[in-house]
Amino acid sequence: MTERRHLPHAADPARAGETPTVLLRGGEVHSPADPFATAMLVERGHVAWVGSEGAADAFASGVDEVVDLEGALVTPAFTDAHVHTTSTGLVLTGLDLSGARTLGEALARVRDFAAARPGDRVLLGHGWDAARWPERRHPSRTELDEATGGRPLYLPRIDVHSAVVTTALLDLVPGITALDGYHPDAPLTGAAHHAVRAAAHGAVTPAQRARAQRSALRHAASLGIGTVHECGGPDISDEGDFTALLELAGEEGLPRVVGYWAEAVTGAEDARRVRELGAAGAAGDLFVDGSLGSHTACLHEPYADAPHTGTAHLDAAAVAAHVAACTEAGLQAGFHAIGDAAVTAVVDGVRAAAETVGLHRVRAARHRVEHAEMLTPETIAAFAELGLTASVQPAFDAAWGGDDGMYAERLGAERARTLNPYAALLRAGVPLAFGSDSPVTPLDPWGTVRAAAFHRTPEHRVSVRAAFTAHTRGGWRAVGRDDAGVLVPGAPADYAVWQAGDLVVQAPDDRVARWSTDPRSGTPGLPDLTPGNPLPVCLRTVVGGHTVFVRPNE
Repeated sequence: MTERRHLPHAADPARAGETPTVLLRGGEVHSPADPFATAMLVERGHVAWVGSEGAADAFASGVDEVVDLEGALVTPAFTDAHVHTTSTGLVLTGLDLSGARTLGEALARVRDFAAARPGDRVLLGHGWDAARWPERRHPSRTELDEATGGRPLYLPRIDVHSAVVTTALLDLVPGITALDGYHPDAPLTGAAHHAVRAAAHGAVTPAQRARAQRSALRHAASLGIGTVHECGGPDISDEGDFTALLELAGEEGLPRVVGYWAEAVTGAEDARRVRELGAAGAAGDLFVDGSLGSHTACLHEPYADAPHTGTAHLDAAAVAAHVAACTEAGLQAGFHAIGDAAVTAVVDGVRAAAETVGLHRVRAARHRVEHAEMLTPETIAAFAELGLTASVQPAFDAAWGGDDGMYAERLGAERARTLNPYAALLRAGVPLAFGSDSPVTPLDPWGTVRAAAFHRTPEHRVSVRAAFTAHTRGGWRAVGRDDAGVLVPGAPADYAVWQAGDLVVQAPDDRVARWSTDPRSGTPGLPDLTPGNPLPVCLRTVVGGHTVFVRPNE
């Protein structure tokens, strides 16, 4: 990919706060406006035209910059609809245990990390998953005390719904042993977990936080992600972290951030405060339950490997009150719900709110449900009826699905096979927005699309095209924008340029996939994401006409 500049002006318009007029040509442009497009014109931060190579000649002399794509693919930039940005950055710059293959290896990494960070007030890590280790157990507090030399350490499980910590960190939280979720010999959950997390993150300096946030956003840009939905809230981070991130994202040269603040709204005053924080809605991780991995997702029937049904944080009445208040205030509402009982509580609560404020107003608000893993035909139909967006994470199935995965261990194979039914959601007309829940699973947009298209349960698979749409246009629709996430004239110039192999049209049924690669189908192609094939490599990411990432030497 090469550039030829035509800048006779005294100053680069991008540096003056303006966006340059750019003609991209000589590649493949993924656009429903023209399935055979090879060129695109960007003007004033928006797509001005897409079309053929021959027609591009008419624009070449009147632009600031011509980019010769040299056969590269241009697509809409991805939107990751569920991210914890600071935590993602702290993982990128800190201790990541997601690759540890054994408990012993994890403890060795803790020991090395502590030795390399003698000045840190609190040691921060992430990503352990005892279900993947041959020892099948979490690190004990005694082992962590020894590995850290008695220093404070906060080490959440990969799902971030429980954590193991050292004695020194517990000592920083007065009254910790009296809080719900405190376990002397097991990971902390609930209020106890939130308390130690607040203490650990409270030790992060503003400079460390800014480095972590910038690192996460730059990493996102390098993967072709133009927008992230930050899921913050008082049980996850703090107001200072949230507002600092939104301010940082306003800087030129970073992806945009749409912020959600997960705090219950009871009336107009609460809604006003959410807006003053800069949030797009009182949504995201407003917890109705916890997670399957930590045995805190709320179920109708007990876990297969534990004699209880998890934890309920909100009931249908609380859901109804929040949705009604948000709808009255013109604010988007949303919830974290994973277990089938939690999803039922959400559906019952939203339906009750609709009876109070009107179904048409609830549908128009596009309220969201994060994760929504354990669905039934009845709750899927309710999502469609109530206009709920399912903000989901296909990488969860890739990580924990299958008959031998964590889901099957927690629920039994039969229940586990019902999880994450993306095809049924699409058939019912439920809007999907794809994300990662990073750092729970990594930022990895093409890997996410692949995970949905090659779901471990075949009947839940969707086409690559549908999955790609959910990870691009779906994220924009989830914030109430129907004019973005697609490369057509008038849309925001949020796009990514990719080094990719052959372009095909893949569907769950191989017969459809073979037919639709015929150019006569008129369907824009996408990279072949068959497992084992290399994923596309991002060469450039552009947000609103501003370049936020260029791969070195490209």
